Amino acid sequence: MSDTGVATGADIPGLREPRNQVSRRALGYWTASAAVGAAVVLGIEIGIAAMCGFGTGWWALIGVSAPLLLARVLIMPRWRYRVHRWEVTEDALFTRTGWFSVRWRIAPISRIQTIDSERSLPERIFGLANVTATTASTAGHIKIRGLDRAAADELQAELSLATARIPGDAT
Repeated sequence: MSDTGVATGADIPGLREPRNQVSRRALGYWTASAAVGAAVVLGIEIGIAAMCGFGTGWWALIGVSAPLLLARVLIMPRWRYRVHRWEVTEDALFTRTGWFSVRWRIAPISRIQTIDSERSLPERIFGLANVTATTASTAGHIKIRGLDRAAADELQAELSLATARIPGDAT
């Protein structure tokens, strides 16, 4: 485990940290998403508290939830940025995702069936995209979030070429 508390490849025998980080713009996107979510939660709490006459219990709830939500807005995006990584090699697609729970995924190139790219409106505003590789596995797809558009396009093309070189139907 690194000195920041983030699991590294050295913590898992035979596994190293994937080389590529997501875009730095993902920090802004994850921060904005967390801030909007926090504002919605606090707005609902305040709205219900107002309808109930702002009793002491409501002030206590708001007083506890506001700092916790603020901590999430300030900590989660940076921690997530440190954890999220990906890499494509000749043989496999490697990802590490999460922020509270960290998930490592390795998909052999020969098992990838489809490669998709997705860009929601908020992600487009931040210049971000996601790439999803669907595999012939019960574990499902691997999604790499927070890539800049050019990196997502390059990754999609690289995976398409890599899978095309493998004979068979990836089953």
